[in-house]
Amino acid sequence: MDELFKQPAHQLAAQIRAGEVSAVDVLEAHLARIRQVNSKINAIVTLSEDEARQAAEAIDQRRLDGDELGPLAGVPVGIKDITETAGIRTTYGCPLYTNNVPDEDALIVARLKAAGAVIIGKTNTPEFAAGAHTFNEIFGVTRNPWDTDLSASGSTGGGAAGLAAGLFAIAEGSDLGGSLRTPAAFCGIAGIRPTPGLVPKMPVESPFELLDVTGPMARTAKDLAFAVQIFSGRHDGYPLTVRTGHKSDLADFGEHVPAQRLAYVNDVSGVGIEPEIAEICEAAAGRLADHGHKVEVLELDLSMGREAFTTLRGQWMVNRHLDKLDKLDKLGGNLRGNIEKGLTQTPLDLAEAEKARKIVWQRMNDTLADFDAVLTPTTPVLPFPVEQSFPATINGQKMASYIDWIAPTFVISLLGLPAASIPAGLSQSGLPVGLQLIGRRFDEMNLLALAHQVEMENGVGLAEL
Repeated sequence: MDELFKQPAHQLAAQIRAGEVSAVDVLEAHLARIRQVNSKINAIVTLSEDEARQAAEAIDQRRLDGDELGPLAGVPVGIKDITETAGIRTTYGCPLYTNNVPDEDALIVARLKAAGAVIIGKTNTPEFAAGAHTFNEIFGVTRNPWDTDLSASGSTGGGAAGLAAGLFAIAEGSDLGGSLRTPAAFCGIAGIRPTPGLVPKMPVESPFELLDVTGPMARTAKDLAFAVQIFSGRHDGYPLTVRTGHKSDLADFGEHVPAQRLAYVNDVSGVGIEPEIAEICEAAAGRLADHGHKVEVLELDLSMGREAFTTLRGQWMVNRHLDKLDKLDKLGGNLRGNIEKGLTQTPLDLAEAEKARKIVWQRMNDTLADFDAVLTPTTPVLPFPVEQSFPATINGQKMASYIDWIAPTFVISLLGLPAASIPAGLSQSGLPVGLQLIGRRFDEMNLLALAHQVEMENGVGLAEL
């Protein structure tokens, strides 16, 4: 029973439905793991132990009564602390909301509960998820389970670190510029930014916005596919909703993938890359040829998207935080700076950004006309010291902007395409390296089937704390 925290989510759910193990046993194994290691990494910032135990007990009783259980029955899930949870503190990582307890669940939490998930706690995030290093003034910093002196990245850093440490089996999070992908890469787990509209977002301040999405993280591509099926699907209250979600038979997921033409790009955003990361990722992509795929190394320049993204993100920050413009002095420096950038921009700035976005989209669209997916390193650097908010350099060169190190993910966010990060292997220092897979709109299941093949060759397992 002590090893239950290591098992994949889909396997835990199947065992609980079959009565081979109880939901309470699964929960207690994860709670024991949390007591053992969470203090070392600070992944869970609000533990909902009582609520989780009540949910697990109810699931076990329903099984005894012969009721049909949901697909996620009894699986412990971590919810990002920007996502509303009824009766469980939700702070957004912001001191203004330290004691905030919502009355209602966000839609994604309601969907998880309806599927039988057990909400085990809230995971750490930068203030309102503004940042790629997980730190806030309420809870402090989240540390990387592979080396607690290093960053877990962000903004879904608590979710990624908690998964890598075995604190829960699935994590919910969000992705504006890479927040489901860069922490996945740093922590050696899997994360996916879904096609906008696939996963409805409610409540949301800007319901017609395409940059910010909700999505899952897991320890394996198969579990990620499992989670996408539960996260996705129509909701008429969300204006960008798509008609259906993804459904896929997980029995042999990723085992029989049709031969595809794949493009590998070392530096998609023009910020440079550490040679070791490039070597690991190109080798991982190349090994897909052993599964019958044709892999070609390409040059693809999306660097024009860097300035476009920062401009459009500035406008997104104003849209999202319009109700806080009279409280800017009470917000943290990073969040405040992002909002202030948006306030200083002009309509011409936004028009130029959209023009650049069109050019970047056309380049990627032309590439995806010839290839089934594009593969590229998720991050250009390895995890950096936890005391820093960002790395000092990329391959020895100073960055033009402090967020350049997440450019390989945020230039993809501009495009409305699905993108996943999967471990490509370990560095010589024993740190995870992530490979980003980018596909056509609503091609999540194909991406994750490819990701499954990548992890079969390059899986890194749980971090040892």
